[in-house]
Amino acid sequence: MRIAKHLAPALAALLAFVVTAPAAQAKGNAEAGATKAAVCTACHGPNGNSANPEWPVLAGQNVAYITEQLKLFRAGHRNNAIMYPLAVALSDEDIDDLSAYFSRQTPTGGEADAATWQAGAALYRAGDRKRNIPSCTSCHGPVGLGNPGSGYPALRGQHATYTTKQLSDYAAEARYLDQTGAKTKSKNGHMMTSIAKRLSADDVKNLASYIQGLR
Repeated sequence: MRIAKHLAPALAALLAFVVTAPAAQAKGNAEAGATKAAVCTACHGPNGNSANPEWPVLAGQNVAYITEQLKLFRAGHRNNAIMYPLAVALSDEDIDDLSAYFSRQTPTGGEADAATWQAGAALYRAGDRKRNIPSCTSCHGPVGLGNPGSGYPALRGQHATYTTKQLSDYAAEARYLDQTGAKTKSKNGHMMTSIAKRLSADDVKNLASYIQGLR
């Protein structure tokens, strides 16, 4: 099931601006990034739409977030056996070009689980005050477009399998570790660590399903 948008015209106009903002803010050359992204297609698929649910969709991700994550991979602050040897060879210009390219692509997305997406939608939109869980819209926007200015990632259409893994890693404080196993930090990662610890296994499953079908 794909989650349809039901937006007032004014909000739709605002979201249209957010969608185009990453491209406008990009320092890199998207055309050069398209060539450099050829090696990325093995895992992340054509135009950043990965077929393997274990690898993230990069299409439509904002420049600030892609830039930060590639630099964390390159520095070994987000340890990953596949990404580190690829990112360590990237120059700042390469990262800018790749970020510009992927930010301009359109995520194809997937289908939400009909049995779980509504519970995920409720938590995504309203959070849970009793458990001190904020709504996901606060940082990631009402339809998962993220916040390019603050570097909060776009979530719309992301694979449920990947989202589940990342939320689990945040909760276990395992997402940002260097090659020695020492904890490192991203710009906004500390917030997600705190929030993820408050989520139940059902919360994670429901949110991941909703996000996968989000448009």
